[in-house]
This record gives sequence, C-alpha cells and structure tokens, in this order.
Amino acid sequence: MNTGKTLFAQLMDFLPWTTFARYVARYGGDKGVRALSCAEQFRVMAFAQLTYRESLRDIEVCLSAQEAKLYHMGFRERFGARLWPMPTSRATGASMRTSHNA
Repeated sequence: MNTGKTLFAQLMDFLPWTTFARYVARYGGDKGVRALSCAEQFRVMAFAQLTYRESLRDIEVCLSAQEAKLYHMGFRERFGARLWPMPTSRATGASMRTSHNA
C-alpha cells in the first residue's frame, strides 16, 4: 500500500499557496462564492490541464472516478457524491466556472 503523497499532490506542494491566498484575499476572489474556493478551483483546473481533460463533464467523470483519493491528491473541500456541489448539467457546469468572474 502506498503511504506517500500522489504525484499531483507533490506538484501542488511546489506552488506558493500563501502568495496565492494573499492575492485571493486582496482581490476578493472568494467573496460570495458558495461552491468552490479559488484554491480548489485552481486545483481542479490544474488537474484537468495535467491529465488532458477536454470538457467540464470529462473533468467531473475523471475526478469522481478517483473520489477515494481526492483528499490525498490535495483537494481539501468535500465535494459530496458529485464533484460539483450543485447538480451539473451541460449548462450549469460552465456557469459554475464563470461564477468567479461575476
């Protein structure tokens, strides 16, 4: 049994999370966000880039297949049965991604 961190978690450890948190606080990135924090959304999008995911549905399917390993991959928020905290359809998945821009 593997007792170490996953490769993705090791890559995320190289990022300056204190600087990231400072920028999020400075620009109010998490203000009014109910679903995913900026850090969690960054982790999801970084995972999508590194695994060559092509759509939000593809990201959701890939991460939900790894649900038991999400915490060990560095995801700190609990997503529940599905990756996205709200019901995901083809329209709402894209709207969640743009909710940070509002």
